[in-house]
Amino acid sequence: MEQDRPIEEPSIQPSADTSNNFSHGLSKIFFNAQGLRAGWRLLLYVVIMVVFFLGLKMLWMQFYRSTPGKFSFEGLLYSEMIGFVSAFGAAVVMSFIEHRPVGSYGLPVHQAFGKLFWQGFLLGFLEISAVVGLIYAFGGYSFGPLALHGAQVAHWAVLWLLCLIFVGLFEEFLFRGYSLFTLSSGVGFWPAAVLLSLLFAGVHLQNSGEGLVGVAGVFVVGLLWCFTVRRTGSLWLAVGMHAAFDFGETFFYSVPDSGMVLPGHLSDATLHGPKWLTGGTVGPEASVFDFILLFILFYVIHRLYPANRSLQQATTSVYRTNSEANTNFTP
Repeated sequence: MEQDRPIEEPSIQPSADTSNNFSHGLSKIFFNAQGLRAGWRLLLYVVIMVVFFLGLKMLWMQFYRSTPGKFSFEGLLYSEMIGFVSAFGAAVVMSFIEHRPVGSYGLPVHQAFGKLFWQGFLLGFLEISAVVGLIYAFGGYSFGPLALHGAQVAHWAVLWLLCLIFVGLFEEFLFRGYSLFTLSSGVGFWPAAVLLSLLFAGVHLQNSGEGLVGVAGVFVVGLLWCFTVRRTGSLWLAVGMHAAFDFGETFFYSVPDSGMVLPGHLSDATLHGPKWLTGGTVGPEASVFDFILLFILFYVIHRLYPANRSLQQATTSVYRTNSEANTNFTP
């Protein structure tokens, strides 16, 4: 009688193919054909920026104490300066990691406060002047008596100009600098522009007196400033427009800026009339006239800075589509 032989169970050993597939699948989460994916690069940038910001904020608090609930011009100025230094400093770190000039992210130093900045400054001041002028023409704006006299006028004009240039630098670089450069390489320029403009608008909701119409205006102007980057390959035009528009609102015409009326304005101006005209508590940027002028400005930028082959070739290293994206993160 033949003896029953024990059934041998096959040994289970990890397959080399399975291990390779797992490594390949894990690698695809972090890397694509060009290197580290845009989302991870953007996350790394945000982490570095937050570390810089918290470090500088703690250092600043050793020397400055603000009064809770009381407006401080120095506090606002230093906060904007710290914000810009943190955002730009993090981009400097990323430029070393990615082996590309920091100017690739939209603020080339050789263009600093050059022609594009002053062209933008002129456009921004003309925009707010046209909006306020139209509101005035329809009976909704009064300049009022002067709130500043003599040397105070020059003193506050210089201070607000300095502060609002840093506001422009910080907000433009935060939302349309490294973030737009990197996100564009992952999803394309206009999807990135829409996403970042939505974020830019959402941040303004925290301003006292801000409203949904005003936020919609912030979203549209965010897209406009993305468009200036697309056409010029630089943030300097947008920085100038941003600073000048805010300077016109806050100081020169003395009206609410994103719902805030701040000390040190030139006159005791008043807005009166329906919200569609004046923007209500938000200010002129929520006026129907500002929306009309923003769409006109799209056309103005289109005409002043036309898309052409030479410009596209000059800016491909700055804001590229996903097919053109490249990075030295490749493992």
